[in-house]
Amino acid sequence: MINIIFPDGNVRQFEAGVTGYEIACSISPRLAAEVLAVDLNNETVDLNRPITTDASIKLYKWDDVEGRQAFWHSSSHIMAEALQELYPGIKFGIGPAIENGFYYDVDFGSHSLTEAELPAIEAKILEFAREKQAFVRRNVTKDEALKTYTEKGDPYKCELIGELQDGTISFYTSGNFTDLCRGPHLIDTSLIKAVKLTALAGAYWRGNEKNKMLTRIYGITFPQKKLLDEYLLLLEEAKKRDHRKIGKELELFTFSQQVGQGLPIWLPKGAALRERLENFLRKVQKQHGYQQVISPHIGQKELYVTSGHYAKYGADSFKPIQTPIEGEEFMLKPMNCPHHCEVYKAKPHSYKDLPIRLAEFGTVYRYEQSGELHGLTRVRSFTQDDAHIFCTPEQLKEEFCKVIDIVLYIFKTLDFTEYTAQVSLRDPNKADKYIGSDENWEKAERAIVEAAEERGLKTVVEIGEAAFYGPKLDFMVRDAIGRKWQLGTIQVDYNLPERFELEYIGADDKRHRPIMIHRAPFGSMERFVAVLIEHTSGKFPLWLTPEQAVILPVSEKYNDYAHALQNRLEQEDIRAFVDDRNEKIGKKIRDNELQRIPYLLVVGEKEVESKSVAVRKQGEGDRGVMPVNDFISFLQDEVKKEIGKN
Repeated sequence: MINIIFPDGNVRQFEAGVTGYEIACSISPRLAAEVLAVDLNNETVDLNRPITTDASIKLYKWDDVEGRQAFWHSSSHIMAEALQELYPGIKFGIGPAIENGFYYDVDFGSHSLTEAELPAIEAKILEFAREKQAFVRRNVTKDEALKTYTEKGDPYKCELIGELQDGTISFYTSGNFTDLCRGPHLIDTSLIKAVKLTALAGAYWRGNEKNKMLTRIYGITFPQKKLLDEYLLLLEEAKKRDHRKIGKELELFTFSQQVGQGLPIWLPKGAALRERLENFLRKVQKQHGYQQVISPHIGQKELYVTSGHYAKYGADSFKPIQTPIEGEEFMLKPMNCPHHCEVYKAKPHSYKDLPIRLAEFGTVYRYEQSGELHGLTRVRSFTQDDAHIFCTPEQLKEEFCKVIDIVLYIFKTLDFTEYTAQVSLRDPNKADKYIGSDENWEKAERAIVEAAEERGLKTVVEIGEAAFYGPKLDFMVRDAIGRKWQLGTIQVDYNLPERFELEYIGADDKRHRPIMIHRAPFGSMERFVAVLIEHTSGKFPLWLTPEQAVILPVSEKYNDYAHALQNRLEQEDIRAFVDDRNEKIGKKIRDNELQRIPYLLVVGEKEVESKSVAVRKQGEGDRGVMPVNDFISFLQDEVKKEIGKN
């Protein structure tokens, strides 16, 4: 007999060899019908994996991320089986589960797959699902695995196998399809009730532009058709909110092939919106004792070698810039933090000087693959709302908590009400991914966990998601239609102070290393604006929107009054413009509502005589006639309320 420990601490005995599915059956038939995978001692495995020793378990259902991942990973295999039958001779790359669904990278040879062919693939997937095909795991030797795929003529799988350790390799078979895979998978295919293949894209093998371009097929599956229907409605809503579409309509930003892929250009309205966001954060930072600095867009290569960024990010950076001096190389900066370390080193520091809080809206550069670029959310040039705090060990937790307070204030002001704090820790099994001592990592991780608890944050822990130089707290925000975005990050770093030999003189007159906190509440201005556009559908908060009001004269006779009113509003820092086109008032109202202008001010004979405006609010219609001074006070009060002023 073995002891099985459940999440609530209860312990039950079962015969050795029992499976997660059998344990679920012993609890209730309904649970057995819903369970998809099992956590066995912090590893997600198949439900039919025998458990032979004492273990802690957790059963995962559809509502659990791990359950959905097993469901979608299994679905990628069924799609591959369908493709294998419909297109004999194709070769397969990788087919993982992703946040929403799955994909598979496929080499179709000379065939170019089109969207018109997707319904036939979907039908074949459902056909295999109804056959209740079992997923069967088989451990194989490295030689056997290589022999299998060499005989099939599949170079992609052979390359992957070549990097694996013998004794860690497994195959999964379902129906007539066998794949190199570590799992986990469903017990069988019968739970897959609905499928939609959502997109086709090109993807270089292993993300390397020197490799062959494969066809990436994206899909999603569900255990109920109504869930698919709800998801498709969500996709339609997401299309309406697409920041690329709305950004073009509102004239916020653009891209130019002549300038270069992934290099956004901010248009006047977008630049003004971004400037308001920056000024908002600058004011918050000033209240919290931050000092603004400005650093160059490039630095000597040695700077990033010292920081460790060249070793970790070199492949994703623009190539070094050669100067006329032999051996001298510069790089477009991939990070601001090495520059801020040099700011700190510019003069000696005592413990009485700390904490020192340095802030910069610093533009950085990463060479993202062209296939990964996506509007403002994935670009090659972006500006981080970066800051670095240098503090003593005694100040660390308090400073970390203060940064959490800034992040939460920003979320509240911009109406991001649903969020989770992700505690991102290192993977102890992949020590080569990180720099620094175990002792410093343990201290940094403990400080983050304690600060999150002190502020009462709802947290999840993700192993392996830490930055290479330290653990971090990432804020995962759900937008208005339920999608999850990573916005805001706070990181504790003992390592860069070591690498740059940063020091302060302590109360004991000895030299000590400061601790460094990295923080970026927005993350990057580009990505944050993209998320904000999609969250609000372009209907920004009144304090932030490019144009707060439009003045609509009912005929050209009232244009002079309209322009005088515009000047009056601008004197009160209210952003307004006049739509004096020779159009009917109804068309002007419709056009400006499409431009998401919060307030439409109609002026005609009665308004001129009474020095008033007829007010319409975006999405709410007529709000009645107001004296001009009353409207000004009303709008200013609304702005103050939005940004938390009394």
